[in-house]
Amino acid sequence: MTVSRPLLVPGSASIARAAQRSVCGASPFRKLPPFSFPLTSASRFLGALSALFADSAESFPTVLSLQSKNLSTIKATVKFCSVADESEIALDHDLSTIPSSLLTAEREEAKAVLTLFLRKQGLSNTVSARIINKSDRFIDHLILKLQSIYKSRYLVGRELTTLEIRDALIPYLEWLHKEYGDLLIDFVGNFPDPPGAEPSASTVPKNCANSDSKIERAIARVSQLNSDGHLPDNVLYLVNLGVKLEQIKDIIRKFPAFAYYSLDRKIKPVVEFLLELGVPQPDIPTILIKRPQLCGISMSENLKPMMTYLENFGVDKNKWGKVIYRFPALLTYSRQKVKTTVDYLSELGVSEQNIGKILTRCPHIISYSVEDKLKPTADYLESIGINVASVVHKCPQTFGLSVEANLKPITVFFLQRGYSKGEVSTMVNRYGALYTFSLAGNLIPKWNYFLTMDYPKSELVKFPHYFGYSLEERIKPRYSRVRDYGVKLVLNQVLSVSDSQFEKVLAKKLDKLVDARFSRGVML
Repeated sequence: MTVSRPLLVPGSASIARAAQRSVCGASPFRKLPPFSFPLTSASRFLGALSALFADSAESFPTVLSLQSKNLSTIKATVKFCSVADESEIALDHDLSTIPSSLLTAEREEAKAVLTLFLRKQGLSNTVSARIINKSDRFIDHLILKLQSIYKSRYLVGRELTTLEIRDALIPYLEWLHKEYGDLLIDFVGNFPDPPGAEPSASTVPKNCANSDSKIERAIARVSQLNSDGHLPDNVLYLVNLGVKLEQIKDIIRKFPAFAYYSLDRKIKPVVEFLLELGVPQPDIPTILIKRPQLCGISMSENLKPMMTYLENFGVDKNKWGKVIYRFPALLTYSRQKVKTTVDYLSELGVSEQNIGKILTRCPHIISYSVEDKLKPTADYLESIGINVASVVHKCPQTFGLSVEANLKPITVFFLQRGYSKGEVSTMVNRYGALYTFSLAGNLIPKWNYFLTMDYPKSELVKFPHYFGYSLEERIKPRYSRVRDYGVKLVLNQVLSVSDSQFEKVLAKKLDKLVDARFSRGVML
């Protein structure tokens, strides 16, 4: 990246003085020097301003909204706002108001790094480019990440080299991939809306954390004993619910704001609401660990309206406890995110009643990106003659899989064993979960055993559910009994019935075989 000519920010000294005067009463801030150093862009200005306030912002949680009249095209807002109990300070840079021309170099570098990373994950140039083109908010997030990591260099107005940008962003992307796995693409495309899989509470590398000191302060807050020698009330409440102190610390590591949530105004009301919905108390810790953000959302303005919205699509209101336990992030998504997914399911031909059933059984589907996950999967299934609406209703989990890594290899597996594309589509239409199985751990060993059974290959077209039964606990023992009896049963009769019913079917089949042999004068 070439170093551009330094640009002095007009009116910077007056902005600093205005910031001081904007604080009501006696200002606890130290005397701020004017912005007399060179800044190469509005983003540098934001970084510098945040650095100046870094020492004192924590002790005075207020909101400073600064705008230079001499920078009419650049609206830079730095907000110091309290979180929960007015103890945690959040710094928010609004890059969307800055002309893109001022950030072109950094944006292009960030895009290049992200493209390279996606290619390393096995994505094609076309797919990577499509993701990048729809990830402006995540690119802005990466730029802010650079500002956080290289604050001192922004302060003196020196632009970063390509190597420095890569050294900062690649470890962060690798950490995100470790935390979100296959859902990283959803995380990037839907940023800041979270994906379905919850990141673990492993400690973030130092250069990837928003603020190590923020996390340390938050953990200290929940660990410190009061004058009576007790933990804070919100911590004791959670411990009594069954959340271990170490688990609370894990929550704080991935979501520091939770340490400042008021017990009476945030945590307890949500817990009591979950209990009213039928969530068993032992399940509460799991929900809070998965999605502590639930406690920060207004029940009257967000949680309950979202539940009503989903119930209108057929989500069973009597099963909310199970739905939330399965996927507590569901109620934290924006209305537009949910509507986008619901509208697409309807577009696929899924009835409103079945949409409700899908969301009840598999709420994770809301986390799947329509453009990058649902649509490519639907297009592929349609290309081989599969009824998409039927499959998404029977097994919505299929749409969380990769077309290239999961669906296509299974299709090829059956084609290579002599089945036609039409037969494969028939098998999937009859048994929607077929694509969710592992090739190495499921399909291949069961196929190899099927070859030892006295059945034609067409039997699997009739009954693909064969692959859904345990090889060691169901298939082998049942077929061994059939072979010992010397009778003929279709796979459906062998596997789909209960043990007692299976024995009755065997006995009845054996009686018919004996009668037939006696009628022909054949001795057993």
